[in-house]
Amino acid sequence: MPATTPVWDPHQYLRHSGHRARAFLDLLAHVPDLPAERPRIADLGCGPGNVTRLLTDRWPTAHITGLDNSPEMLAEAQPLAGPTPGGGRLDFASADVLTWAPPQPYDLIVSNAALQWVPGHLGHFPVLVDALAPGGVLAFQVPSNFDAPSHRLMRELAGSARWKDRLGGVLRHEDAVHSPAVYLEALAGLGCEVDVWETTYQQILQGEDAVLDWVKGTGLRPVLTALGEEAEPFVEEYRELLREAYPAGAHGTVFPFRRVFVVGRVGATAS
Repeated sequence: MPATTPVWDPHQYLRHSGHRARAFLDLLAHVPDLPAERPRIADLGCGPGNVTRLLTDRWPTAHITGLDNSPEMLAEAQPLAGPTPGGGRLDFASADVLTWAPPQPYDLIVSNAALQWVPGHLGHFPVLVDALAPGGVLAFQVPSNFDAPSHRLMRELAGSARWKDRLGGVLRHEDAVHSPAVYLEALAGLGCEVDVWETTYQQILQGEDAVLDWVKGTGLRPVLTALGEEAEPFVEEYRELLREAYPAGAHGTVFPFRRVFVVGRVGATAS
């Protein structure tokens, strides 16, 4: 069974927007100055646009385009489009990251927790680097927690006798992202100056079944999409597994989350 293209729920995704945005802000803090005074920026996999809008704080004069292939996410983002207070512009458009052919050079191509959904994304790096203006930057972060209980238990349950006929091949596996060394080598081989690092956030989530609530907005979407109205029995089994793996404490539920960050800058005379 091929992997399922998930149907996204922007409102569920935004329930943990603070934790999700933190990694994006940490990424942007390492992006060097861009080559243009009025830079052109693309946000690949922009989702509901809440973090795309943060780009206007760092680059108020920029023309920023958020790109996503989810109609639900783009509908949520669209009200944010228009002129920005600093004299720039924010807009959104439908695009698939793997087939996106940049129409003009960009000063920054950024992606926040999206490339893990794109099979073979490493092979698309030459296209993205070629799309950068001289001195331009490719910056992204991806989750690196596919061996964590939240994902491992989900895959094991999907592969169990009860669910494997309906969910076999639906979920991403641990190779959905690469190691920091692989990303470094790939972009260095394309002539970029590269900065790569990992961070593990000790996130404290609030509420009952907090980890389940988190993954309902992201990693569990393919299962919810594949099972539709019949997803509840799977969710209940998975809920019990998560309660054991991530017990709630006095201050909430600790959910360790490792991410990989990559910033690659092309030379000032070549893209």
